[in-house]
Amino acid sequence: MATITATPTSTGKIRNRVLWTLQIVLGLFFLIASGGPKLLIPHTLMENNTTAFSIPLALLIFIGLAEVAGGIGLMVPRLTAAAATGLAILTFLAAGYNAFLAGSPELAPFALVLTAIFAWIAYERRATLTDLRTLIQR
Repeated sequence: MATITATPTSTGKIRNRVLWTLQIVLGLFFLIASGGPKLLIPHTLMENNTTAFSIPLALLIFIGLAEVAGGIGLMVPRLTAAAATGLAILTFLAAGYNAFLAGSPELAPFALVLTAIFAWIAYERRATLTDLRTLIQR
């Protein structure tokens, strides 16, 4: 009976594929489902859900911009670590807002799971931060 062993190269390829899959899925989610509506229909969101969107309109639009930028950044190889770091901070703050200010603590675990995923992506793609710094310094 043959045993299958994972070589470092195949493990790295699998990790890279998993990361890219997460980056694309989450990037599209933040671009289309989360940030996009905050930019395109902020008044409708605020009217339909007054408890969850009890924040000022300008802050809602800023969050939408940050989510759209982060979603795009997750799918651009040189921006991946920076985008993941920004989205980790944003989702961590969203968890705190939901848990303590919005009165929706049941929504906080989802945001914390996203925070952990973004922190993992940022850690795994940390080399892109050096690439980005080199590009900016040129």
